Amino acid sequence: MAFTLEVGPLTDEVKEFAKVDIRETPENVAQGLKELKELLQNDPTLNFSTDDEFLLIFLRPCKFYAKSAYELMKRIADFKQKHKDLIGNLMPEDEKAGFINNNVVNVLKNRDHKGRRVLIQNCGSLWDTSKVSADNVFRMLYLMHEAACLEPETQVRGGVVILDFDGLSTKQVMAFTPAISMRLLTFIQDAMPLRLKEVHIVKQPFIFNMVWTIFKPFIKEKLKGRLFFHGSKMSSLHKHLEPSCLPKNYGGDLPEMDYTGADWYPAIENHLDHMRLMNSCGLAKK
Repeated sequence: MAFTLEVGPLTDEVKEFAKVDIRETPENVAQGLKELKELLQNDPTLNFSTDDEFLLIFLRPCKFYAKSAYELMKRIADFKQKHKDLIGNLMPEDEKAGFINNNVVNVLKNRDHKGRRVLIQNCGSLWDTSKVSADNVFRMLYLMHEAACLEPETQVRGGVVILDFDGLSTKQVMAFTPAISMRLLTFIQDAMPLRLKEVHIVKQPFIFNMVWTIFKPFIKEKLKGRLFFHGSKMSSLHKHLEPSCLPKNYGGDLPEMDYTGADWYPAIENHLDHMRLMNSCGLAKK
């Protein structure tokens, strides 16, 4: 399977969607870029590229309100500083083994019926915590979000996450410490420049309640409203994601998934300059 990041310009259909959903008109784009550049130029504590295409990464999830995009960039810079030992200068090569040899995170090769990217995280028996630590998983997710930021359509339409807890055991539960859970949720809720539209929790056994008890206190209202629990009822999942877009693994019409991170990892390697640019952004060096 050849997986490529879709970095080309928006189609007319997506442009129309963007106009309605995120206020993306030529006037708002020009105004948003102008105001955001001024805010960044007047803040010596931040170091971000002011290239127009790059700034769209932050303006689109904020519906072209420059002040909101600026606040998002500040939160991103603070998060990167706080966790610099984990994600500072992180490159795909650093987690290549995790992507290639372990089926912990995956991305559907097709978009869903709303044009959104669908990421799958295997949190149950497919996750061997002795080979891939929770820190490794976070770094992999971080690299994937950086890659997704390159796709204009994903910037506009956003993404969906399926958390698959099939075969969850105490081994995986022990890996979800409060500190790790807090870091992941802080990233998702405060420091991720992508539109996370839905999170679907599937195939969770009873022991999942232990994981949920750890995560629940850190979940804000906005994310809470986008969380859906389905258990083994794929018909429940299909109310949000149409079967025509899902593999048989989730009761869908598409063939069972026969691809993993090993198949799409090369697509990330094709965009190392973008990864370096993302790494260079954050708090200005004193």
